[in-house]
Amino acid sequence: MESERIVVAREEGVAHVELAREDRFNAMDAAMFEALGETFRALGSDPAVRAIVLSARGRHFTAGIDLHYASGQLGVGGGEGDPGRAAEARLRHIDWLQDAFNAVENARPPVIAAVHGGCIGAGVDLASACDLRLAAAGAFFQVAEVDVAITADLGTLQRLIHLIPSGIVRELAYTGRRMEAEEALRLGLVNRVEPDRDSLVAAALELAGVIAAKSPLAVVGAKRSLNYSRGRPVEEGLRQVGLWNAATLVGADLAEALEARLAKRDPRFADLDP
Repeated sequence: MESERIVVAREEGVAHVELAREDRFNAMDAAMFEALGETFRALGSDPAVRAIVLSARGRHFTAGIDLHYASGQLGVGGGEGDPGRAAEARLRHIDWLQDAFNAVENARPPVIAAVHGGCIGAGVDLASACDLRLAAAGAFFQVAEVDVAITADLGTLQRLIHLIPSGIVRELAYTGRRMEAEEALRLGLVNRVEPDRDSLVAAALELAGVIAAKSPLAVVGAKRSLNYSRGRPVEEGLRQVGLWNAATLVGADLAEALEARLAKRDPRFADLDP
């Protein structure tokens, strides 16, 4: 699962994924996208993983897509061959890139992004696919695609609009301006701001540990319901969560939670099935 682009550590139900291309500010090339997709598909289906922290090494969370890689894939400068077939191939490649970040959102356990330094371009796509975001002081978010004449296409426009006001999303997408950590906190994009990267990662791991100690059935059910309800009428969301609880409340977690409360001890929940 690990690669030269990503490092993974695991402890007591928490997986810690680090972007590790710090010599290039964690710019995302094909190897990075491939590693992200493979890592989150594997961790996302691992029954022993109950929460995931995504952080980065080096100066920045990520500088976004590697521009040398992007220029080659997007056919900058033209080229020979049928333009229709070239466009179809380009669409399939964009689908592949999107799938890497979809794997983050579709992971069974919650994913916590710990953002320090710059979170630029595709980094905002990635952070938006996570369940929660924490930031270090001095961090900033920038939908920078407009500055290289690209419409953001890996999830920012579809996900960020459910996290912060539409007008702010439009301003960021149209202008490419930076959103500093304090503004992100005020608008609710991040849950908290920590003084520096070390305290940020520690806080994210602590939060992941709290989540990992809860009933995995209840946490997964909440994530499924929240994701399902996004953009749907309330009635549809209520129907979905009602069906979920009707199916899962007969499981062992509810009995264990109640017994632990009565016995004044910490509950011990079994892993989910593979």
